[in-house]
Amino acid sequence: MLSSDHWTTIHGLVGWLDRQNGRGDHEITMRLLKLVEEAGEVAQAYIGTQGQNPRKGVTHTRADVADELCDVIITAAVALVSIADSSPDDILNAKLAKVAARAKAVDAT
Repeated sequence: MLSSDHWTTIHGLVGWLDRQNGRGDHEITMRLLKLVEEAGEVAQAYIGTQGQNPRKGVTHTRADVADELCDVIITAAVALVSIADSSPDDILNAKLAKVAARAKAVDAT
């Protein structure tokens, strides 16, 4: 799913975070919580595209939502590399294959 260049960049980001903050249980917790924060920013941006707040009106674009979704993907990949006991690429590919197989099974019914 992610290219080898993507994983190289993600590993570099994890290394940078490890040098700055270590990789203890607290830091792992912070990386996981960062994922939740980024998902909240996706929701906020999408709500902004809908003009849901009458006082503010439309405050975001679909491009803003896409940008926030990219932050979620990057943050999730960093968290995965930070906790994986094996190749994060293999873990992601195996999960993607399982999800695709479930979707295919549902389509077959």
